[in-house]
Amino acid sequence: MVLREGVRQCLQQQGAQTVRILHAKVAQKSYGNEKRFFCPPPCVYLAGPGWRVKPVQGQAHQAGETGPTVCGYMGLDGTSGSAAETQKLNFEEQPDSREFGCAKTLYISDADKRKHFRLVLRLVHRGGRELGTFHSRLIKVISKPSQKKQSLKNTDLCISSGSKVSLFNRLRSQTVSTRYLSVEDGAFVASARQWAAFTLHLADEHCSQGDFPPREGYVRYGSLVQLVCTVTGITLPPMIIRKVAKQCALLDVDEPISQLHKCAFQFPGDPPGGVGTYLCLATDKVVQFQASPCPKEANRALLNDSSCWTIIGTEAVEFSFSTSMAWTREPVTPVPLLSTLELSGGGDVATLELHGENFHSGLKVWFGDVEAETMYRSPRSLVCVVPDIAAFGSDWRWLRTPITVPVSLVRADGLFYPSAFSFTYTPEYSARPGPPGAPEPAPDADALLESIHHEFTRTNFHLFIQT
Repeated sequence: MVLREGVRQCLQQQGAQTVRILHAKVAQKSYGNEKRFFCPPPCVYLAGPGWRVKPVQGQAHQAGETGPTVCGYMGLDGTSGSAAETQKLNFEEQPDSREFGCAKTLYISDADKRKHFRLVLRLVHRGGRELGTFHSRLIKVISKPSQKKQSLKNTDLCISSGSKVSLFNRLRSQTVSTRYLSVEDGAFVASARQWAAFTLHLADEHCSQGDFPPREGYVRYGSLVQLVCTVTGITLPPMIIRKVAKQCALLDVDEPISQLHKCAFQFPGDPPGGVGTYLCLATDKVVQFQASPCPKEANRALLNDSSCWTIIGTEAVEFSFSTSMAWTREPVTPVPLLSTLELSGGGDVATLELHGENFHSGLKVWFGDVEAETMYRSPRSLVCVVPDIAAFGSDWRWLRTPITVPVSLVRADGLFYPSAFSFTYTPEYSARPGPPGAPEPAPDADALLESIHHEFTRTNFHLFIQT
């Protein structure tokens, strides 16, 4: 019962902690003594009230000490992890109460012959106790941006509709002048400090702003696209993406876009033959720039430096946990990550298979505040028996609406791992018996309920992802 009450509190987000790592999908290799720092720089966000809770009772902060109770160190996997190869992250509180840290000086040298690597984040409590080690998604190593026309036979470096991208601008190729397209206080800005990930949609000319019909495929130059901030949902108006060469927008190119290509964003609606206005930065503001015709070549528009953006695909990985129930001081990692759920059976007996990463035999599946019988299969698979609906209340026989409960994992020492998945029980339709002599309900009294019932009871159970 104590554990069940603890799970209830965790489900109410009490003491929740989330680690979110954002990084680029590709990294350019450094040669010789040069250091090509990863751009955009990998960054970490810490969210949730649990970061403000002191890890050990009675361990007060030093006078004047503010910020989170942890410090971070980031490096590449497969390296020694020495101070020379890792970067300390200094977390700063954001206006939205999240903590932000950024690794600006990480690079991969030509001595490292790997084609892929991961970033490794170590988080340590101020008292020196290890909180855990968190890994990024896989990052592809490239020598330089591809100058060849991209072929859809080699899609490794192409950018697909619906994927996440970052955009940055670098005046005269100087690293110190790099600015990233970002969102602050509900407005688009060019930030020297923080970058945002945007979902790049292939837009439809006939759809209103904010309405994205499902258009799949790889994005090509000349396409109408829309950028949507992944955190705030704020969008820029639809724009035509153009290839850039020698500070000119190429108006007649329709090849696929590639990682780290230079591109420009033209606002549509310009008069026929007009070279158009383009997305541009002015210090930290985002403005429009009026291009001029290229004097030497047709089908080209002359841009300024601030209208030329570099595009790169990005990844994000999120780890969530709560230590409020844990009775040991072991690291919270590896944090299990759920990717899909697969239901077998139905009616009285059903099993649910959880697919994901970082599973181990010390994990139990919970449906809301009810523990399920759990079997460990592999680091990527757990199977559990779906608890009987009676565990959620005595009146379950007469319920006329589905019950949705969150699916989460609890480690043997009480560490709680929430997930983005939930499970829905759909009750079989039956009327609660009335008192003796009560009149029968009219035949059509439950017509609406019957239609809902038929819609929901095809399998008895339904799985949902909470977005």
